[in-house]
Amino acid sequence: MGMLKSSLAFLVLAFAFFLCFIMSAGDGSYDYFQFVQQWPPTNCRVRKRPCSKPRPLQNFTIHGLWPSNYSNPTMPSKCTGSQFKKENVYPQLRSKLKISWPDVESGNDTRFWESEWNKHGRCSEQTLNQVKYFQRSHAMWRSHNVTEILRNASIVPHPTQTWTYSDIVSPIKAATKRTPLLRCKRDPTTNTELLHEVVFCYDYKAKIQIDCNRTAGYPNPQAISFQ
Repeated sequence: MGMLKSSLAFLVLAFAFFLCFIMSAGDGSYDYFQFVQQWPPTNCRVRKRPCSKPRPLQNFTIHGLWPSNYSNPTMPSKCTGSQFKKENVYPQLRSKLKISWPDVESGNDTRFWESEWNKHGRCSEQTLNQVKYFQRSHAMWRSHNVTEILRNASIVPHPTQTWTYSDIVSPIKAATKRTPLLRCKRDPTTNTELLHEVVFCYDYKAKIQIDCNRTAGYPNPQAISFQ
């Protein structure tokens, strides 16, 4: 009987923790922001389906501005809040975002912005409303030109050359005075690690850039290809 009671108590406790996790995942609580920039050629190379309208972009573009938690950087997500309103992306802002935040996979920029707002932006709406969310993202993109920083360090797309994680992080850290985070994608055809994203981290108000050291670790590949 004692064993049965203990088992039931454990199940009740586990279920309670599960409910707390589910409820907190979408409640909009977060610690900091990840500002994620992507390398478009990698996006189209590793997709299961080819990009329908691939753009021949050779510069890092915005993937998103994601409110995140140190315990689980993928959360919060899909929070309740205001739905994306196309009119909030007024013409002048739209022309800027088409350069900094294009949809490199299908060419539908507005749908991409809507998806990022509804999945991530709403989770920090108490800090950044929709207009400020996109304005701040564009300003972050302009603050440090990752493509140019890497080019100045002789890190440019190459079909065979590889770099270490530190090779790529070092010039970015020197230029920004903060530690970024890199994410790679494995190319299924060549089994190589392709540079995919460069992440900058910002404080709770999305105003001050901070080190990304405290984010969940990504296993650093020994050799990174940049193509």
